[in-house]
Amino acid sequence: MEYLHASLILHSSGKKITEKAIGDILTAAGIEPDKNRIKGLIAALADVDIDEALKNATTMQAVAAAPAAGAPATAAPAAAATPEPEEEEEEEESGLSSLFG
Repeated sequence: MEYLHASLILHSSGKKITEKAIGDILTAAGIEPDKNRIKGLIAALADVDIDEALKNATTMQAVAAAPAAGAPATAAPAAAATPEPEEEEEEEESGLSSLFG
């Protein structure tokens, strides 16, 4: 993940993504760079439009977050339909109070 982050830092600063530049960022972060991983990353990014990929990732996050935002609202009525017995709550409170004195 650090290698990808280093390439994104270079991209966002408008610098060319090179083996040396990624290695320098990793070294500055206290990470021993692996030259093979750097070469593999650069090869993988050669045909990627990073701006377009980031735009698509943002869109995908928004789509993924939409159902998740609705999930608690759906779960609330189900929780209200099955109330827990009050006796258990009282037992838990007395149990906790006995732990703390």
